[in-house]
Amino acid sequence: MTTTMPSDTRVLRTDYQRSVAAYWNAEKDPVNIRLGEVDGFFHHHYGIGDYDPSVLEGPEETRDQRIIEEMHRLETAQADVLLDHLGAIGPDDRIQDTGSGRGGTGFMANARFGCSVDGVSISEQQVEFANAQARERGVDDKVRFHFRNMLDTGFETGSMRATWNNESTMYVDLFDLFSEHARLLEYGGRYVTITGCYNDVTGGRSKAVSRIDEHYTCNIHPRSEYFRAMSANGLVPMHVVDLTAATIPYWELRARSSVATGIEEPFLTAYKEGSFHYLLIAADRV
Repeated sequence: MTTTMPSDTRVLRTDYQRSVAAYWNAEKDPVNIRLGEVDGFFHHHYGIGDYDPSVLEGPEETRDQRIIEEMHRLETAQADVLLDHLGAIGPDDRIQDTGSGRGGTGFMANARFGCSVDGVSISEQQVEFANAQARERGVDDKVRFHFRNMLDTGFETGSMRATWNNESTMYVDLFDLFSEHARLLEYGGRYVTITGCYNDVTGGRSKAVSRIDEHYTCNIHPRSEYFRAMSANGLVPMHVVDLTAATIPYWELRARSSVATGIEEPFLTAYKEGSFHYLLIAADRV
């Protein structure tokens, strides 16, 4: 008797991957949903830039909504900075959003460049949501989301002009991840990541960083490992931007919002004590 292997066993290869997928399949966190409802771009990352202090003033009954809208502006600004570093992308190019969540950055990329975007996620719920968004936006001919493993996407070698991870590298081994990005990218193609990483100059994970790991069921990597893993896979950093100071205002504002989850204090502590960095790395495939 021949049995068909369920699709998820080909994508989710370890108990850890299954636990991460289960977390995101069930996730309905207001900090992601309410912010996305502001303009229909649903993100799964944090923000950068100073917030407008006037959102904390004015009528009390609309104060929280003003904070939500300002937080969303900051997270959209973060995505714009990532896209700024992808290099020259044309409408005939194909790019990949790796760990694409509900699709926000992928839709922004398509709107900016007019290119084809493939998003990959191990959360079937996220993939279904994002593809529904693509149909509603009328861009499903160019923006598609796939239930695939970012370490083995199955796309053709050299098929991508650019790829990125926006706060998703902490769920995988960096050497395996960058090997797959290097395979996917055409020669001279661009890879960008924005990520939190712990400062291994000052030692191992701090208590605050460990609390972030526990909260998100992730494994935050040391800063130096990003560069070791890139070097081992033919990815040459062209731009390295420390966004730590730029992200602190977002966390200070989030701590004063109705969508605060309690993880704000560890983030603020880790950033301010220097044990945790918020980093953008843009690297070219050679």
